[in-house]
Amino acid sequence: MQRADRSWTCRGGGPRLPAGVRRFRGSARGAGLRIGIVVSRYNARHTASLLCEAVRELTRLGVRPEAITVAEVPGAFEIPAAISEMVRHHPVEAVIALGCVIQGETPHAALINSTVAARLGELSERRGLPVVDAVVPALNEEQARARCGPGPNNRGIYAAQVAVEMARLFERLRVGER
Repeated sequence: MQRADRSWTCRGGGPRLPAGVRRFRGSARGAGLRIGIVVSRYNARHTASLLCEAVRELTRLGVRPEAITVAEVPGAFEIPAAISEMVRHHPVEAVIALGCVIQGETPHAALINSTVAARLGELSERRGLPVVDAVVPALNEEQARARCGPGPNNRGIYAAQVAVEMARLFERLRVGER
């Protein structure tokens, strides 16, 4: 994953632990996975880029296009409800939430961001499913462009990588495979 703290990755795949410690890790192998994406249309100039980059990265990681389900919602606040419905009716191993909330003159954006993040976390725990929060909070257009625009810093790319790795981790944790 591109944003991993490099100090964590050292010889042997991480810090040395005593013999016998069971360590689980996901992988970047997307083949055979089914991934859901719920994307907000609000701030579409930014969210369209997040969606395109997420789908591109998922397919690069081996997820078949037919195994990707996308649902569009009006705004970020509606994302958790749509994810709940999606996982109820479509079998997926992970879900990605994509949106962009830009701070205005009132505290509304902060309220939306914190509420959505909390609901996504609750959904993940309740469903036993990785739910990746890629709802980008930005103070202004410049920050939104930096995180949502084309290129390696696009949060859609990172979200796709996290979704695949977490789906594989959950898979390994369920069967006890390292």
